[in-house]
Amino acid sequence: MTAQDLAVTAATDRGTGRPEEVAVRLDQVRRTFGAKLALDGVSLSVRRGEIHALLGPNGAGKTTLIRVLTGLTTPDGGEIEVFGRHDQGPSSRQLRGSIGFVPSGDRSFYLRISGLENLRFFARLHGMSRKQALERSWQCLRSVDLEEAAKRAVGVYSHGMQKRLSFARAILTDPPLLLVDEATHDLDPEASIRIQQLAADAAEHGAAILWATQRLDEVRSFAHRVTLLHEGHTRFQGSVPDLLAMTETRRFLLQLDRDEVASGSVFERAAAVLGDDGVLVRGDDDTGHAVLHLADGVVLGRGIAALVGAGISILACREERSAMEAAFLHLTQRQTP
Repeated sequence: MTAQDLAVTAATDRGTGRPEEVAVRLDQVRRTFGAKLALDGVSLSVRRGEIHALLGPNGAGKTTLIRVLTGLTTPDGGEIEVFGRHDQGPSSRQLRGSIGFVPSGDRSFYLRISGLENLRFFARLHGMSRKQALERSWQCLRSVDLEEAAKRAVGVYSHGMQKRLSFARAILTDPPLLLVDEATHDLDPEASIRIQQLAADAAEHGAAILWATQRLDEVRSFAHRVTLLHEGHTRFQGSVPDLLAMTETRRFLLQLDRDEVASGSVFERAAAVLGDDGVLVRGDDDTGHAVLHLADGVVLGRGIAALVGAGISILACREERSAMEAAFLHLTQRQTP
């Protein structure tokens, strides 16, 4: 099966109602660099039509895993299967043509020629005719808002512009698999949303997407499934709601009656009803804010009910730290097994 056959098969599967097929499967993949363990028995799968977020701090192993899938890095152990093939691995010529890759760095272009010339060059490498390469290059440049800069040398592009150009190159052939490493790093919110939408559109049309990121907001609003890596180990794998359920937020910012906060009476009543469940701490007297600390195992509703039962008026309540951030810190600060 050629790269073109793989792309046609992926396109044929789109919208047929058939069960989603696994595009990528890793089983106990290991990789070391000298004494450093970059990946320690990592397993995951990505289905067609799915955005699978690879989450973790710097040094977690995200880039190494992406490079293993592209064939740029050879694993020390484990099995890798891409579109049902594992005999030649992802580095085979047949499979490379079906993968769109957005690297984390920005040194993968010819800096002295324009963005348009770069894309035309890569399109021709994929076998497009001169006319097809030109038309498709313009389409991809427009999709990432680089049409006006198309004829400028890439060397004068900002880091963010090069990142958008990298994504445009990745989607040149409408590949059935996208491997994306920190695609929105250093992009402004508008550009980040546009790149995410392009990836979501590709997934909607059947592409499998492995999206490496440190940005928690992307994972929460964008991904279907999450694998969280830390120091080469898999800390979590599952849905976004499952990740949020890994830990409870312990601190909540409450807005109370300003006069009660200023007088301090609210804190005496809170201490009497909360007992060992938690404590209410003075915040800002001018705004009526106070911070509710809850003990482990005490749900928010129980604490709020106790305060309301004591006659304390709660005008607003929000998490002082997001549930996603709390789960991330809980999982990455845990001691490595």
